[in-house]
Amino acid sequence: MTTANDEQTPARWSAATQRPDMWVDPDQDPRESDGGDTPDERSTLVEYLDAYRLTMEMKCADLDAEQLARRSVPPSTMSLLGLVRHMAEVERFWFRTVMGGAEAGRIYPRDADDDADWNGAVADPDVVEQAWQAWRDEVAFAERVVEQIPDLATTGTMPRGGSPQLREVLVHMIEEYARHCGHADLLRERVDGRVGQ
Repeated sequence: MTTANDEQTPARWSAATQRPDMWVDPDQDPRESDGGDTPDERSTLVEYLDAYRLTMEMKCADLDAEQLARRSVPPSTMSLLGLVRHMAEVERFWFRTVMGGAEAGRIYPRDADDDADWNGAVADPDVVEQAWQAWRDEVAFAERVVEQIPDLATTGTMPRGGSPQLREVLVHMIEEYARHCGHADLLRERVDGRVGQ
């Protein structure tokens, strides 16, 4: 059995020239705001969620299908591609089902595999393209839902009961992305050595 220690370890590197712990230099970072204050709670929540969505995209940038599908370390099934697929499912659940009230089935059905979003993340360019398309579709739908709901106190409906407010859903999504972007930091470093917040 090949272990992580048997694989060649990539050299650590960064695209930043000013600070080696950064992903890119600040003037090249699309997540950097114009420096203005966010005027209200909604803007703050949406800006943070947008930044984490973009961070996940950045962590996957410039990788091929094999690199995106590469697992972390045994026995984990986690990969960058798995994260994209998982987050498409998460976006779909919270914004289509809970806040949108739709009976939206899963993108990656769990009929035979409870971890289909992770386990189906294989090194196939078509799988990669489909994963990104599903994620982008769900993000676009989520953005429309948030834009159309005027009050953060508006509640959605959980399939098994419970009525979370939109603000709770946005905070949960920020937490979900933040946690998985931490995973993406380590996954990306393991793939090609690129570091950065």
